[in-house]
Amino acid sequence: MLMNKSEIEGKIPHAGAMCLLDGVVAWDATKIRCVTRTHQNENNPMRANGQLSAVCGVEYAAQAMAIHGGLTVVAGKRPQAGYLASLRDVVCHRGRLDDLEHELVVEAEQLMGDETRVIYQFALRAGEAELLSGRATVVLDAGG
Repeated sequence: MLMNKSEIEGKIPHAGAMCLLDGVVAWDATKIRCVTRTHQNENNPMRANGQLSAVCGVEYAAQAMAIHGGLTVVAGKRPQAGYLASLRDVVCHRGRLDDLEHELVVEAEQLMGDETRVIYQFALRAGEAELLSGRATVVLDAGG
């Protein structure tokens, strides 16, 4: 694993149970792949009525994008805060995540970006099954 949960908490504004990703297993200038089993945690803060809706996978993907932004920032420059501005073409292939036995794999790929916004495509998988996919636009806080 290239980065563990405590290292991830140093790159994103989420900590404790709200840090949903357990590790980064691969990344480069445009892509990141993360893994997690937090979908199985009874104390997952995204659960409602004891269940974790598949649409919560968007938050898993947003955290992967945030980590990617922190990893790709120019050395010596402070990472910018990012705000999820829009989602497009989001497809859920199942209703829940909490009942999955497999580890979740969260992938994000930066399609384009500049100093003010970034567009990623993302996907969540468990085993061979794709659970959720879509595109996200993140607006960056240039004033930081």
